[in-house]
Amino acid sequence: MRILDMGDAAFSVEFGDAIDPALQARVNALDVAIEHARSAGQLDGVIETVPTFRSLTVIYDPLQTRRASLEAALRDLIAAADHAPASDGRHWRLPACYGDAFGPDLADVAAATDLTPEAVINAHSTTEYVVYMLGFLPGFPFMGDVPAALQLPRRREPRLRVPPGSIAIATGLTAIYPWESPGGWHLLGRCPVPLFDATREAPALLAAGDRVRFTPVSADEFDRLDAELKAGQLDPQQWCTPVGALA
Repeated sequence: MRILDMGDAAFSVEFGDAIDPALQARVNALDVAIEHARSAGQLDGVIETVPTFRSLTVIYDPLQTRRASLEAALRDLIAAADHAPASDGRHWRLPACYGDAFGPDLADVAAATDLTPEAVINAHSTTEYVVYMLGFLPGFPFMGDVPAALQLPRRREPRLRVPPGSIAIATGLTAIYPWESPGGWHLLGRCPVPLFDATREAPALLAAGDRVRFTPVSADEFDRLDAELKAGQLDPQQWCTPVGALA
């Protein structure tokens, strides 16, 4: 573990140099410990924390706290967090419509991996993914790890427009695009559940440390869910499953 400078009001606590669930667990444990300390009034001056694959950035107000005292407090929290029981994030089962117009790269991924489209869908949807971090776009979850049989490099030619809700894979990661944007990942399907809503108390639906599985649905079911979600008739939280309930 090392602490790196990031200007005069932030620093980064770095736990390693790889994409690894064990590193993500340490990042998440420190993030939770800092939030608990802030809530208890034991850590003044911290404005925000930003978790990544392997580090946690701490942004603070230099008028309220000193870097030296804050760093000393965090070293104690790191030591305690490393010996605390692992904190489990929320579990989600998100609907996914695979293939056809929803997943235009499914056939190409199947051909590149010597699998059938059905086998690709099965491998992708039966894997539980850890949300490593949010980035690139508001609410965009970088999740891993994709089964080895599905791991491919990014597309040679990125798309200028990837539809919102698109479920994609690249290297060992999978993700859902919350917004229409350019993108170079392979599109397998689409999820109707909105991942970002600025009107919610917590605008991003997913958070680092959460766990996600996908449930395949038909095109008709996708259209129904999409319409009901847009009409406000469904709560996205209904796809959040109590911890331990996933088989």
